[in-house]
Amino acid sequence: MKQMTRSLALGVAMMAIAAPDSLAEDQFKLLVLATPGKYHYEYIPIARDNLERLAKLHAFGLTYTNKTQVFEGDLKQYAAVLFLNTPGEELNPAQRANFEEYMRGGGNAVVVHRAAIAKPNDWVWFEKMVGRTVGLHPKLQTGVVTVVDKNFPATFGLPERWVWSDEFYTFTNPYNVRINPVLNVDESSYDPTLIWPGQTVKGMGKDHPIAWHHQHEKGRVFVTTLGHNGEMYRDPQFLGHLLGGMYWAATGRGQQR
Repeated sequence: MKQMTRSLALGVAMMAIAAPDSLAEDQFKLLVLATPGKYHYEYIPIARDNLERLAKLHAFGLTYTNKTQVFEGDLKQYAAVLFLNTPGEELNPAQRANFEEYMRGGGNAVVVHRAAIAKPNDWVWFEKMVGRTVGLHPKLQTGVVTVVDKNFPATFGLPERWVWSDEFYTFTNPYNVRINPVLNVDESSYDPTLIWPGQTVKGMGKDHPIAWHHQHEKGRVFVTTLGHNGEMYRDPQFLGHLLGGMYWAATGRGQQR
């Protein structure tokens, strides 16, 4: 009996010691929507593993799903919503309306790679939220990414000139949205006209943003058009870039003034 009492006391003591960690609250919660598509699907398990690792390392909550039905629920619990290679066209009208209401209430968004591509005039509100409209784009190539805003969290840890391989999207701005560029790509470092037979594309010249941030409705929006294939979600520099954007979108913090 005495042995049982001592064991029980020890167990309670150990629970008390463990309680602060087990009861620790996440700093914020992030919703990630990642649905498989024709050209983007192999990234999903890799991205999930590494984003969940980042969430544990940096003490934030992460809900990772491929079900758009989550947009029919309470989005206010999330500090930011991340569209991971998943464009807004995947949402039905009711889900779109709920997300718009979330942003008007001060919600925030992160848009990654394929998620920036919208069908013309399908959901103009979403195009404006992204801030640019994606046109045809050259094939995946190695180029030099340049830091435009070294004071923004998504560039911390990146060199001023970063050798990276991706699809460097080209853009138009039909709705005259003002964005704050974070990264550009140096078009002299790759061939911006290299595309599939039967298609033509021109470069954007010196001013070619590939990551940016801005305000939309009452929320913060971070966009990176990098992240085409699965292996990129294992790369420490890319993950640091993505983490910086997610952290800023969710909290509004981290910019060096």
